[in-house]
Amino acid sequence: MYIYIMRIAYLFLGICLLISTATFAQNKQITVVIDPGHGGVDPGHLSGSSTLLPEKTLNLKIAKYLGGYIEKYLQNVKVIYTRTDDSFPSLDARVAKANGNNADYFISIHCNGNERKSVRGTETHVHSMSLKKSVAFGKAIEKQFSSRAGRKSRGVKDKKDLKHSLQVLKFTNMTSVLVECGFVTNEKEARYLNSTYGQEILASAIFRAFRETIEKNHTGIKFRKTAPTTTPSTTGDTPVVASTEPGVFGIQIASSRKPVDAKKDPIMRKADAPVEMTELNTSNAYKYIYLVGNYATRKEAKKALIDIQKKGFKDAFVTKR
Repeated sequence: MYIYIMRIAYLFLGICLLISTATFAQNKQITVVIDPGHGGVDPGHLSGSSTLLPEKTLNLKIAKYLGGYIEKYLQNVKVIYTRTDDSFPSLDARVAKANGNNADYFISIHCNGNERKSVRGTETHVHSMSLKKSVAFGKAIEKQFSSRAGRKSRGVKDKKDLKHSLQVLKFTNMTSVLVECGFVTNEKEARYLNSTYGQEILASAIFRAFRETIEKNHTGIKFRKTAPTTTPSTTGDTPVVASTEPGVFGIQIASSRKPVDAKKDPIMRKADAPVEMTELNTSNAYKYIYLVGNYATRKEAKKALIDIQKKGFKDAFVTKR
């Protein structure tokens, strides 16, 4: 009888430990520090046009979009900014903030510049190619820049490429990257960086790479929020479950050789929905594509496709964003 009772007690204790461990894993949180480069008296790179924003302002805008996406679509992630206004924390202060908060990830947001105005594209910097987690994160960002944002990717670079070290990468104790979102000295790219659309797409690309990275590196933590939200149906039927992330599937309604203002174009206005233009990094003559919709699943997008085709877009099709 005594042995039987002890076995029951040990079984109960084991179950309690399993529940406790599962609860701990579920509640575990990671921290990311987002660092908008420059600020205050340090404007960063300038475009050469008084109508376009300096790098410091672009960095802050993209950083806030990124942080907003993380807070809206993910859970168990704490977001800390090195600055949220037009101030200039020193490089030492930025490093200290990341290390002092025991951050798991550090993302420094920048825009590039070059004397040659034809130079364009994105880059992600790491301190050393020997830092495998940072390199993998950087590659994920550049992949998203190319596929999601349609930008020209110049790849992942380290101190050997720059011929010097970057302080915020050298002295931070976590997985760290410095992202160059484009060249403000390239007129076309500068205008993209100055557009709300461009800033949102670039932030969304970094967000996707971040989500992919943390889900790979922290398998015991649930990051995606599962609580669905609903949006009114355009047909008056049952409300459609909205996407729980920024852009999964969309419907491509057109492509063009040169950019077209979808708001003014009489054909695209027939879509009766916001139309997003994306410039693809391709040698194809038709490098501008036009997308509508933001759907969580392909099935949901295919259902909406029927309505789009009825509006005159017979060649429209579902595509990943």
